[in-house]
Amino acid sequence: MKLWAGRFHKELDPKTNDFNSSISFDSRMYQEDIRGSIAHATMLGACGIIDKVESEKICDELQKISDEITAGTLPIDPNAEDIHTFVEGELTQRLGSAGKRLHTARSRNDQVALDIRMTLKKEAAGLIDQLKELCTVLANKAMEYSETIMPGYTHLQRAQPITFGHHLLAYGEMFLRDIGRMQDAVKRMDVMPLGSGALAGTTYPLDRRMTADLLGFAQVSRNSLDGVSDRDFCVELASAISLAMVHLSRFSEEIILWCSWEFKFIELDDAFSTGSSIMPQKKNPDIAELVRGKSGRVFGDLMTLLSMLKGLPLAYNKDMQEDKEAIFDAVDTLKLCLTAFIPMIDTMRVLTDNMRAAAAKGFINATDCADYLVGEKGLPFRDAYRITGELVARCIELNETLESLSMEEYQKVCPEFDEGVYEAISLEKCVNGRTVYGGPAPENVKSQAKGMLKTLEQMK
Repeated sequence: MKLWAGRFHKELDPKTNDFNSSISFDSRMYQEDIRGSIAHATMLGACGIIDKVESEKICDELQKISDEITAGTLPIDPNAEDIHTFVEGELTQRLGSAGKRLHTARSRNDQVALDIRMTLKKEAAGLIDQLKELCTVLANKAMEYSETIMPGYTHLQRAQPITFGHHLLAYGEMFLRDIGRMQDAVKRMDVMPLGSGALAGTTYPLDRRMTADLLGFAQVSRNSLDGVSDRDFCVELASAISLAMVHLSRFSEEIILWCSWEFKFIELDDAFSTGSSIMPQKKNPDIAELVRGKSGRVFGDLMTLLSMLKGLPLAYNKDMQEDKEAIFDAVDTLKLCLTAFIPMIDTMRVLTDNMRAAAAKGFINATDCADYLVGEKGLPFRDAYRITGELVARCIELNETLESLSMEEYQKVCPEFDEGVYEAISLEKCVNGRTVYGGPAPENVKSQAKGMLKTLEQMK
């Protein structure tokens, strides 16, 4: 039985019913729908809008329905139009006329607006917890590898020496910002729309603040039109999720590069790699590749929400049914990616010798060589820059590094050089000297990692 059946003389065409139905994806909100209905019925009874005894019967039976669905003893009817129709129909079947009073002073428009806010508050909290776990893993790994020298890159070319711990913390900072964005989205999501009715509120003397308190909402919506038509919070959460997927995708790209024989900086645990059906030597970083690939579907979910909303007049329109599949897919995809990604990072083996060797061969201490000429010999930086460039060219010609190049060759390019240059260009000295706040010196990295752990602890 459709909740709107009184106006119509014919049954909905079965194919149209399937097209119109949302039960396949909104049934996941059954707990939130029932919690919202219990709070609504409680408020109706307290305000004398329905009999208090009937209110209590409704609440008791709704709780039983919720428990039975959870236990699997009450299957959700896939032919129901939506989860609201199913729950109310089941309640009415059990309680008769008392069940029919539940929908007093309520519309499915404000009901679904409530349900999705409650659902996304819960889902966002779960994603935030996962991102915190990832940041914790990165901070602990950063402390472990605070002295592991590796090349830092620009344009995917070796640029300057950093530490692996410093590199990991850069991603930690990204994920901390993702947490902050999700927390901000939840703040604006934490508004209770029930009582907005279909679009114009109601003449019943509702206590909307009571309903909000029962459901744990910080605020009550101030405009009934906005209360039923606002889906900004879906877009905002999808945007935050999309950025998190961007960061996971960037990290995945580096994992994929680092796993390759050309880099060989890390090796993934067998539990997070796959092989080839034809090439027995292969060990593929499929988890990282899937995370990188799944970012695209999340961006599509965000575009779906933006496109769905952009032309809608106030207030509710059936187009808005499309919000749930898109935002739920974004939530589920990030959740799935983090579930696989966190232990993959936690168990990876870091090949420190290979990182150090790559750093030595990349002339990434060239800037420090130029700084030596400026600081110790008083040369203008542009002159020092040119001289160091000539040295690099000479090293390439002789198949040498700046560390192995003879003093004779140094002085051919610039007589100002002396043995002190070898200490100045030592990779360890280059890294250890970068003590500026935010730099990669090992003590900095340890301090940054501890600061990240402290920040995460304060977020709890």
